[in-house]
Amino acid sequence: MTKDDRNRANTRFNKVDPGKIERDTALKAVTDNMAKLRALRLAREAAEPPRPAATVKMARSKSKKTGEKGPALADWLASQQSGGRRT
Repeated sequence: MTKDDRNRANTRFNKVDPGKIERDTALKAVTDNMAKLRALRLAREAAEPPRPAATVKMARSKSKKTGEKGPALADWLASQQSGGRRT
């Protein structure tokens, strides 16, 4: 590699891309805004009293007793066909 080739390569490598500068600036602005909003959220959560734990009761389905059985397969298939389902 000659000295001219090396100089051209270094010039191309060190060339400043304006689009990259704009992207970096936009990324920094978004990152700074996220950090600011996170700090505000954490401060707000620390200032408010703790919320009581929500007690949500889930509706339980009826459990089958060990002796109970569902409908026979033939009966179930017949009900599905009469209901308009293709099986």
